[in-house]
Amino acid sequence: MKLSVAIVHNDYGKLSGEEMVIEKLAALLVERGISVRRFSRSSAEIEDKLSGKAAAFFSGIHNPFAAKAFEEFLKINRPDVVHIHNLYALISPSILPVCKDFGVPVVMTVHNFRLVCPNGLLLSHGEICHRCLSGREYWCVLRNCENSLFKSTGYALRTAAARILRRYYDHVDHFLCLSSFQKDLLVREGLPAERITVLPNPMSLPGGASSSSGSGDYVAYIGRISPEKDILTLVEAASRLGDVPFKFAGSFYRMPEVPKQKPNNCDFLGQLNAEDLNQFYHDARMVVFATRCYEGFPTVLLEAMSYGLPIICSRIGGLPEIVDDGVTGLLYEPCNVADLTEKIQTLWQDPSLCRKLGEAGRQKLQEEYAADRLLDRLLGIYESVIQKGSERRRVRAV
Repeated sequence: MKLSVAIVHNDYGKLSGEEMVIEKLAALLVERGISVRRFSRSSAEIEDKLSGKAAAFFSGIHNPFAAKAFEEFLKINRPDVVHIHNLYALISPSILPVCKDFGVPVVMTVHNFRLVCPNGLLLSHGEICHRCLSGREYWCVLRNCENSLFKSTGYALRTAAARILRRYYDHVDHFLCLSSFQKDLLVREGLPAERITVLPNPMSLPGGASSSSGSGDYVAYIGRISPEKDILTLVEAASRLGDVPFKFAGSFYRMPEVPKQKPNNCDFLGQLNAEDLNQFYHDARMVVFATRCYEGFPTVLLEAMSYGLPIICSRIGGLPEIVDDGVTGLLYEPCNVADLTEKIQTLWQDPSLCRKLGEAGRQKLQEEYAADRLLDRLLGIYESVIQKGSERRRVRAV
């Protein structure tokens, strides 16, 4: 029998790494002969006026219309398993009990920390924050983490409602965490360890034999330019390394002031298409992944490895599990300009070290993050939850 998977995702209205991961996962599943059905909404649908924002406020907590639409979706498509990615703001956890009613097992990839933190980042006003853990979501309102009491309240209420109603705990059969750091934190917050597997996202990647081999022309940053990233530290490090060219690829609409105030050795290119991004990686000497928040599993790191590029990365959260300090790259302390400057200068002045770290990264990619191997593990999890669901139904029938 041909396996059928329903992928559920509420996209963010702006292109993100999460959307790219889901598209690539769907393509890999189809290549294996698996039937993929999509149930999706987009945050771009939210009207930029009070009525639209109010609707999103309540729909994130409970959306009966999404639940009804999902019920019809399940009736028509009859998937063997539902794979959840993101449910906010328009789909909501209200669809999860529907899966249980239909006897369809649910697997969920936990892309961030939204199960326990209203904004999903464990970051408040630029600083790591654990105040909302252990069921204290009200801190998001007290600190106004989103710089909008309306938005902060909405985020806090939807996280609290999902926790109190046990929407995820009771209706998700298996959780996929992207790092051991993430899993350990969620287990401390009450998720059952036996229902969690650490599994990076299976992704087909560019790169290959062609790379700059440590002799590229610039230091590269790839990703959005936004407050949760450590962009200002990187820009300050660039200003101290005036003879070293830096190029930034990614949208900067959330921090439009940064390109206007950039040092002369920095070039902000905006969002690049696939062809230009391929060339961007190829011509770089190294990639800097600068962030001040806990990340999931950034696709940029795997892409850099696929091009044989060394990575300088923030020493935070689960990132040291991906970038091995002194082996596949170098780690720096977030917000520490002197430390980041020193690490960049070390690699820039030593192309042979760049090649050594880059090749080690490419080898790690092949050994630990090969798409086929990760996809095999994912399919094994699908089969396991399907089998357990069948056994539960047989027991109830008896």
